[in-house]
Amino acid sequence: MYVERASRLAGAVVWTNAPEPDGAQRVLPDGCMDLLWHEGRLLVAGPDTHAHLTDGESGAWAGVRFYPGTAPVLLGVPAHELRDRRVGLADLWPASQVRRLTARVNAAPDPASGLEDLALRQAAGADPPDPVLRQVVAALGKGRPVAATADELGLGARQLHRRSLTAFGYGPKTLARILRLRRALALARDGVPFAETAARAGYADQAHLARDVRELAGLPLGELLAR
Repeated sequence: MYVERASRLAGAVVWTNAPEPDGAQRVLPDGCMDLLWHEGRLLVAGPDTHAHLTDGESGAWAGVRFYPGTAPVLLGVPAHELRDRRVGLADLWPASQVRRLTARVNAAPDPASGLEDLALRQAAGADPPDPVLRQVVAALGKGRPVAATADELGLGARQLHRRSLTAFGYGPKTLARILRLRRALALARDGVPFAETAARAGYADQAHLARDVRELAGLPLGELLAR
């Protein structure tokens, strides 16, 4: 069963998941990166460009899902280096440090709270989040065109693309596409008819919505909602 709550770290979400045995799960792209705990091990989930299937990854999971664009500063790794990857935290940080942190998380009342404490300590010692990145997410999340967003923020197209690769793991057009998918899924899950969902989310038509869902989520929209 999947459960989440708002984190004490601004914009982040703390979650736990105990998948059913033999039950593959589909994690959809969302523009975020996660700090993960799985069976006593710490990992990092990079930004996804397509659905990640968890088939065979049994056992309890916990995570902190960072607000889009904020994790690279905390982890010290550009997001594009982790795109579509799950890696051990020991691959990014010194092994001795990760062993201490793993022991601390494992000793916490529950792994999720231990991960949250780890993330909060990292944030306390890191530079503050770039406010421009949050504005990029807010604008694209509302369906603003990439070019107009860049102009409004005083950024050139190449500059916005370069900063997006570092912060989000891909360019602003891919981020906009992923955020549009999230808007569409929220509408469809609320029972909005697919044609109206497509129009309100910013797709050219229902066929455009269907193609994007298949490419990013790997399933037709109706089947995805049924799951």
